Amino acid sequence: MNKRMYRARRLLVTVAVLLLAFASSAGAEERIRDARGKNGMVASAHPLASQVGVDILKAGGNAVDAAVAVGFALGVVEPNASGIGGGGLMLIWLADSGRTVFIDFREKAPTGAAADMFELDEEGSIKPDDRGFNPAVVGGRSVAVPGEVAGLLLAQQKFGSMARAQVMQPAIGLAEQGITVSEVLAGLIAENYDVLLGYPESSAIYLSDDFPKSPGETVRNTHLAATLRLVAEQGRDGFYTGRVAQSIVNAVQADGGSITMEDLAGYLPSYRAPVRGQYRGYDIVSSPPPSSGGAHVIELLNIMEHYDLAAMGPDSADSLHAWGEAMKLAYADRAVFMGDSDFVLVPTEELASKSYAKKRFELIDMGKAMPEYGAGDPTAGDSGSTTHYSVIDAAGNMVACTKTINHFFGSGITAPGTGVLLNDQMDDFEKAPGGANSIEAGKKPLSSMSPTLLLKDGKPFATLGSPGGMRIISTMAMLISNLVDHGMDIQSAIEAPRINSYQDGPLKIEARIGDEVRADLEGRGHELDIKKDFDLYFGGAQGVVIDPATGELHGGADPRRDGQAAGY
Repeated sequence: MNKRMYRARRLLVTVAVLLLAFASSAGAEERIRDARGKNGMVASAHPLASQVGVDILKAGGNAVDAAVAVGFALGVVEPNASGIGGGGLMLIWLADSGRTVFIDFREKAPTGAAADMFELDEEGSIKPDDRGFNPAVVGGRSVAVPGEVAGLLLAQQKFGSMARAQVMQPAIGLAEQGITVSEVLAGLIAENYDVLLGYPESSAIYLSDDFPKSPGETVRNTHLAATLRLVAEQGRDGFYTGRVAQSIVNAVQADGGSITMEDLAGYLPSYRAPVRGQYRGYDIVSSPPPSSGGAHVIELLNIMEHYDLAAMGPDSADSLHAWGEAMKLAYADRAVFMGDSDFVLVPTEELASKSYAKKRFELIDMGKAMPEYGAGDPTAGDSGSTTHYSVIDAAGNMVACTKTINHFFGSGITAPGTGVLLNDQMDDFEKAPGGANSIEAGKKPLSSMSPTLLLKDGKPFATLGSPGGMRIISTMAMLISNLVDHGMDIQSAIEAPRINSYQDGPLKIEARIGDEVRADLEGRGHELDIKKDFDLYFGGAQGVVIDPATGELHGGADPRRDGQAAGY
């Protein structure tokens, strides 16, 4: 394609992105997203995936069977956000024993990775490659060793009740038949047009005649169907050894990466102890390192517990100012202390403690926004896209699972003949040597994924989670507060306006927050960045709540994505 033709196409694609973004935001509220039921409930980022989970429950499967089926299906119907070329975290509540199980299947740095593998400029930013791409985001060097297949299969083997082939068949069927492109998916394909165009295997799936697929067209991935069928027949060996593994290695190495057959064959998921906390009488069970999410969701809620949020109201200037300042504090701590606990000492318990949160709370001035906060000292005294789904079955088993290929469409690389779109998870490491989250061979990059369970009086109350990079932490804390402080139902809690503020930079808010509140926030020194009414920037939360009085299940799904709950 010559330069003139490329520029013309790029202009058309840019216009398409703007039109699709407007259409997606304008129609965010139109569809009924939530569902109610007595016997089982699934809330995920796509209606087809949620229905897969409900069908598994109806067929006699438990919550883990459904979660594994939904996990594989989401990689087909929402390929921009997750898939078997990525990894994730799963939190399970076993109703018969009251036991929680946390499975970490986060991707790992290959053995050839090193702390200085990306060249930095004088300002510490990564130098682009010859194509103008950031090599930590696009291409072979951005790819970490995928963990999703190993993690989902471990969950199925240990805690499921159905055969592996039975829970994988829905995903295989969807990949063979193809899916209809939604406005959300079409917009994301258009936004990532340059990357997809650069990789023939990816462009063959997601583009039509070198143009982004439009809403109503079909994405069909028969090579992925064959790969999933191989995993259904052979288990992990169908992915981590043999022809699929060899294609992944060849594709990554041909594009400058270093993953080897030994890296793939040696990948193992891990069991970890979840992080625990309390908020106004509710027990929180969430993600431990290498996720920063759980500890900082709890830290953020512990700070906000010092405010009477119910009296303030959910969208008042006082409430949003307090949230914004507390977020800065939590993110400042995240930047310094968090990493893979197999490699560095992470003060998780101290960060999640009430006493530490009290010290951080005392730094907030309700009349003035601070431009930046430094990290605290949690040991003194007291000790970039993603998807989430939640499942509850009739027996009360619960699953919260968040999984990812990192940025939308990951590295851009689809391994030839496999249909597997590979992650760009190496970008989640700190690029300079010497930090808690710096690159090391075999190390897992820091995440913010926060699959979370809420318990009340020792009994299950909710399973929750969201994508959104570091915004997961703020989204999850506000979602929990909406349920607990403001008495919202799960759908209302998910749809409520969101904000986010890092330790520096503007306060990002959705446009539904009114002019009077905006003016008040600006008067306190906040620089505002106004997003769309329902902005994909803030992720796509999914959750299921159990009514403590009736036992009814209420699933909620996010209009910022193609979310849909389904139950029976």
